[in-house]
Amino acid sequence: MRVKEAIVLRFQQLCRERKIKYNELATLAGVTPSTVYSMMSESRKDLSIITVKKLCDGLEISLSDFFEDPIFHRLEQEIR
Repeated sequence: MRVKEAIVLRFQQLCRERKIKYNELATLAGVTPSTVYSMMSESRKDLSIITVKKLCDGLEISLSDFFEDPIFHRLEQEIR
């Protein structure tokens, strides 16, 4: 699994756990809904760490807590 895919899966997990939709996540994070939907799209390959931080802030979770999840322990090499 690549890091972008893992980040998307982690945000999906957090939204499911908290029973919030992507529009609500955007509002909480102070970003546009299109930012969240674009990030979740498989066609988008890169993410901004600033956007990830804003979404974490909206969910009231630290970056370290976000990345502590086991999903990040088994990532593929990004260099190809």
